[in-house]
Amino acid sequence: MQPFIYNGLASRVIFGFGTLGQLPAEIDRLGLKRVIVLATPQQQREAQKTAAGLDGRAAGVFAEAAMHTPVEITERALEQVTESRADGVVAIGGGSTTGLAKAIALRSDLPQIVVPTTYAGSEMTPILGETKEGLKTTIRSEKVLPETVIYDVDLTLTLPAGLTATSGLNAIAHAVEALYAQDRNPIISMMAEEGIASLARALPRLMENPRDSDARSDALYGAWLCGTCLGAVGMALHHKLCHTLGGSFDLPHAETHTVVLPHAAAYNAKAAPDAMKRIARALSARSAPLGLYRLAKLLRAPTALRDIGMPADGIGKAVDIALQNPYWNPAPIERGAIHGLIERAWHGDLPQAS
Repeated sequence: MQPFIYNGLASRVIFGFGTLGQLPAEIDRLGLKRVIVLATPQQQREAQKTAAGLDGRAAGVFAEAAMHTPVEITERALEQVTESRADGVVAIGGGSTTGLAKAIALRSDLPQIVVPTTYAGSEMTPILGETKEGLKTTIRSEKVLPETVIYDVDLTLTLPAGLTATSGLNAIAHAVEALYAQDRNPIISMMAEEGIASLARALPRLMENPRDSDARSDALYGAWLCGTCLGAVGMALHHKLCHTLGGSFDLPHAETHTVVLPHAAAYNAKAAPDAMKRIARALSARSAPLGLYRLAKLLRAPTALRDIGMPADGIGKAVDIALQNPYWNPAPIERGAIHGLIERAWHGDLPQAS
């Protein structure tokens, strides 16, 4: 056994069916009196319904959360937080809404309760990615770690098939990188392999029957594990590329992770053989990169950056940005190899080692 350091993060998790009903009691447990409920415009009705059920505990609804957490939206949300005298935030939705809650907490230190409705996993991390003037930056601070996460499987039963697939593959990406992170450890590695396997079993079933409650439960469990992995160890090339592409070209977050993941895994395959064995085993595949690519194909998820809005003439710009302040990575970061990776991802080619 190699020496390691493991830091557990203090976040309370409530998991099950119908657990949204515990939200009022959780607000009281945290000593909060007036919470503001956050959502995207698409989930405004759900947020308003939730706020109405809080029996006077709601200070209002802010339903402008957006991908990549634009700073200007955070500033508008903070104005409403101040005007309503809110003493906490409740985020209902996916990564966009969770990101807004974290951005508010970073600036105000208000407690957060997050109710995920996708498999993004960011609710389990002390990581915040924000976008300003076309550039996305990330910070790691326990100030942005939610105090409570309520996983309600019932809220995922109507998640569309396309979002189910890409959101689940986004979660898998967190665990893949955790397996070859610089600060990996045996606890997180076990959780990562289990998270990948749970999602890989559940997602194909959900493509056939989106309301399969057992598969939904397995997928949400896997997403929790994968998110926990992301929160506990560092990120590498895959996340750097996705932050670069998403922030610079306004690409959809989960879809970007879906497309890039097999190629990033291939880039690191020779430098991280043990991680690749674990990933392949979790996927029941011979090759980790090909297994990830074929899973995306099986789920009818996008496999080419050009299909999710990235312009061909943006490849060079993406390479330049990705090489600025690179994250630690098991394989050396080399311009030509990174260019080849992004170009293959743009075309949707099979992943190959650089």
